[in-house]
This record gives sequence, structure tokens and C-alpha cells, in this order.
Amino acid sequence: MKTALITGITGQDGSYLAELLLAKGYTVHGVVRHASSLIANTSRLEAVYQDPHESGRRLFLHKGDVTDAGLLVNLIRDIEPDEIYNLAAQSHVRVSFDLPDYTANVTALGAIRLLEAVRASRIDARIYQASTSEMFGTTAPPQDETAPFHPRSPYGVAKLFAHWATVNYRESYGMFAVNGIAFNHESPRRGETFVTRKITRAVARIAAGLEKKVYLGNLDAVRDWGYAPEYAEAMWLMLQHTEPVDYVLATGRAATVREFAEAAFAHAGLDWRDHIEHDDRYERPAEVPELVGDPAKIAREIGWRARVHWDELARIMVDADRKALREGS
Repeated sequence: MKTALITGITGQDGSYLAELLLAKGYTVHGVVRHASSLIANTSRLEAVYQDPHESGRRLFLHKGDVTDAGLLVNLIRDIEPDEIYNLAAQSHVRVSFDLPDYTANVTALGAIRLLEAVRASRIDARIYQASTSEMFGTTAPPQDETAPFHPRSPYGVAKLFAHWATVNYRESYGMFAVNGIAFNHESPRRGETFVTRKITRAVARIAAGLEKKVYLGNLDAVRDWGYAPEYAEAMWLMLQHTEPVDYVLATGRAATVREFAEAAFAHAGLDWRDHIEHDDRYERPAEVPELVGDPAKIAREIGWRARVHWDELARIMVDADRKALREGS
């Protein structure tokens, strides 16, 4: 039985990855930031959460975060994981402009603290680092593993530091450490401030007569949106590969924010033009116009392919938000 450590386990990707690994028989450890409400901090893990008093449990949550180097060293030494997935980050691009120092501390330095903890612990763990399409910035699409980087936000810059740190530790110390350059991936567990979830949640509330408008920023931004559970599978597959290789994770298809909104509203029988208003506050100081991934390499070498594309994704998320609203959750 393998043991895995997931930072960012309470986030969208971390929760899906935990479910996947537990279903495969893993023992899973997760790092969870301290919060006054345990329920609020573990809500995405509801399907797999186990009370600490249960016998035979395989999910263990440890208080802490990637800003604490000592905790990471001690935790890795104690549990001796076979696989480590670093999903911890301040991951909201717009927020990174307001909190650049915090974004860098968690997202950039957090990654190198984890890599150094593995090196210092002298364990033979395989490491997955969550890289991002935001590192490409203004590079023309389609973006693949050879495309140049030009990040346009503190978040993108911080992720690029973590990306190259992972490459450096792989090349310097022979670590099995890989970067998954993931393009946007969404689900009903996406945070409510991210544009896709903001749209689908608004659709549900407008259809129920609870709201009339939703305010958005750049409607012309083009993104390659995939389905988060499928991307969790890609992360796992990358650590089962014979060699440590970096891959782009993407669908290869894209749409504008406007097209995503149109599809989401249409699924509820609504016209998006009646309900969307522009608000400059949601514009970024430096925009990234078009991110469209080329996933040919991972499809060819590992066999992973995205099955859910942006239009189906919009319907999945609208249905989930409408159901949650009806059920009061």
C-alpha cells in the first residue's frame, strides 16, 4: 500500500486527488491550514473525511502550511510518503496583484521549502508540482511544453519560480520531481470567486429569482477549461511514469468568458445579455488574452486525454449549483 502527502488537500484539486488515491488503496496525508471551523476548512473532503477516532482510517489531516519549513521536514520524515503532490498556493490571479508578497511566500517559496524538506529527509519520494498555464502569459497559443514563458501576474511569476525550482532539484539531486503545467480546470468545487463558478452560481440564483445581475471583468479572455477530476487523474499518472517528465495538461479547446457565460445561462433557459454587467474592478492590471494548451505530448506518452470540454463543463457546474441551491447547501 502506498502513502501520499497532499498539500492543498482541502482545495478543489486536492479533494478530488484525495478521493482518487483513497479509491486506489493509498493512505493519504494532507496538510490543512488552521481554521476556527473544521467543517468550513474540510467541506470539499466531506465524501472521504474520517473521524480521527475511527479505526482503520486511511485519511490523516495535519495542521500546518507550506510557510513552515520545520513542519514539512518533520512531517515527511514521520510519514515517509511514496508520493508528494504540492497543490498548495494562493491561486487567485487577480488577488495576487493585491497580495504579491503573500502569493510569493506560499506559492514560490512554499514549493522550494517542500523540495528542500524532501532532500533533507533523504527519502525516495516522487514529487508532483502544480504548475500553471498562467506562466505562458502573452505567448501565442497553442502553448505546449516548448513554448516560452512570459507570466503577467505575481501568481504567474511565483508559479514560474516553483516550476524552475522543481526542474533544478530534479537535475541537481536526481529527484523524481515533475511539473504538471495545468490549464484552467473547473468543477462544482471551484471557489466562488473564480469566474466560471461565479457565473454558474449566478445562473442558479438568477433562475431561482434570488438575483438579477452578475458583474464580471474581461469577457474576451480566452481560456482552455477542463474538468478538475480528470486533471487529478493526470497528476497521479505522471507519478506512475517511468521517467520524470513535465507535461501540459489541457483539453486543446477553448472559449471566451462570454461564450462560457452564454452556454451556462442558456442551460437554464436564460439569455446572458440580460444578466451580465461589466465591472472594471475585476479587470487585471496586465491581462493574459489567450491560453489554449496543446496536450499532444501527454496523450502520446502516457495516454491521458481530457474527455469533458468547456461547454459540457458549464452544464455540469450549472446543474450542481442549482441542485445545491434547492437543497440549501
